[in-house]
Amino acid sequence: MLGQLPNYWWAFMLLGVFAGVVSGTLGLGSGAIVVPALVLIFGFQQKSAQGTALALMVPMALLGAFRYWKNPQIEVNLAIVVLVVLGALPGVLAGTELAIRLPSHALRKIFAIVLAIVAVKMFTASPKPRQQVPGESLIDQNNVNVVEPGGQNNESREQ
Repeated sequence: MLGQLPNYWWAFMLLGVFAGVVSGTLGLGSGAIVVPALVLIFGFQQKSAQGTALALMVPMALLGAFRYWKNPQIEVNLAIVVLVVLGALPGVLAGTELAIRLPSHALRKIFAIVLAIVAVKMFTASPKPRQQVPGESLIDQNNVNVVEPGGQNNESREQ
């Protein structure tokens, strides 16, 4: 296996470090970094690059998710994770089947268009305020109204 690697094997390690930093910092899947690099720099076919990126996404994502989950200041809702995974599994089966059937040049253009749309949307859209669901965690609430004995609200008193 190691004998099959090109002399510039170290460049793949550097790509991994870069993809890991970007993925861990921004929560960006490795595909947004690895697929373009493998296609444009290393000359991979689009489908091979996508398959490679999906294979390395699992260990990267698990380690990154674990680190976020262990941080008490960050809420990772496991119920939402399970629901999205339950949708993603049949979705990835359908998506890989579609990718196998599409010509590589069309797949590459679709990939580029999706990245561009996401980039523009992320750059221009402002985040929507999240509605608080009754019984939900108070971790992210900034405004806690405290009523002191005597029925006075502590925010309405001047200090």
